[in-house]
Amino acid sequence: MTSFFAATTGVLQNDLKRVIAYSTCSQSGYMIFARGIPNYSVSVFHLMNHACFKALLFLSAGSVIHAMSDEQDMRKMGGLASLLPFTYAMMLIGSLSLIGFPFLTGFYSKDVIPELAYTKYTISGNFAFWLGSVSVFFTSYYSFRLLFLTFLAPTNSFKRDLSKCHDAPILMAIPLILLAFGSIFVGYLARDMMIGSGTNFWANSLFILPRNEILAESEFATPTIIKLIPILFSTLGSFVAYSVNFVVNPLILALKTSTFGNRLYCFFNKRWFFDKVFNDFLARSFLRFGYEVSFKALDKGAIEILGPYGISYTIRKMAQQISKIQSGFV
Repeated sequence: MTSFFAATTGVLQNDLKRVIAYSTCSQSGYMIFARGIPNYSVSVFHLMNHACFKALLFLSAGSVIHAMSDEQDMRKMGGLASLLPFTYAMMLIGSLSLIGFPFLTGFYSKDVIPELAYTKYTISGNFAFWLGSVSVFFTSYYSFRLLFLTFLAPTNSFKRDLSKCHDAPILMAIPLILLAFGSIFVGYLARDMMIGSGTNFWANSLFILPRNEILAESEFATPTIIKLIPILFSTLGSFVAYSVNFVVNPLILALKTSTFGNRLYCFFNKRWFFDKVFNDFLARSFLRFGYEVSFKALDKGAIEILGPYGISYTIRKMAQQISKIQSGFV
């Protein structure tokens, strides 16, 4: 659910870093997804792979923001592929690895997770498989939407920003190149060592019951069509992103300007109104309880009456009564 929630939230964000941040949240959901199957080795393997391509995406986004005079709104970009070809190539590699493009780093860990869920052969396993596959669709959609709006769409930038636009300098390019190699090769190089059949890599680190080690089933018993479903959803997401954000379509334009389209946009852009529900129904209730009960009734009420004010009042009254005994005459 975390993966699905974050993926659907990221599809209509307009801040460049926020899209990648929700992608991180979605991939974290995938890691917990793998841990709940349970298969800890795949979860940690995906964590390592995710570190490569997500660091590449964040640093590439930083390169774009630096080149665009600190502008982060993708709606004010566009046409940057010709101005920032190196950064565009790095962002493309990171995005393809993120969506699990075949034979890139993300492919070797991300696609294994839904397969493991399917080979549980339970209702919950099938539900997790399909929910994870749908999350792949949304991941592909917002990844390609980011590429289209930032690099390929007609420019919507200010002339002063475009005149100062420049590609990543050498000090920024070196870590991008290293992470790009990691986003391409790390998954292939580390797969057999970390999650291969019979590997003893996690022997002294993770304790996994034999009945939960089902990598062999996901490798050999999963039907080919099941293995292809995440890739098909990923491909479909890229085509939908292209159709919605790059092609002038009267139906899409009508949906965008309709009441339903506006409400749908608002729902996903505002994160399923999670913040509103959290603030109005949880945070505000706890704050009101803290003020009325903890602060007014206890801290400023009973505790002060029984504590400093009560003790000082009692001692003062006792002193007044005792002082009446002494007349002042010797």
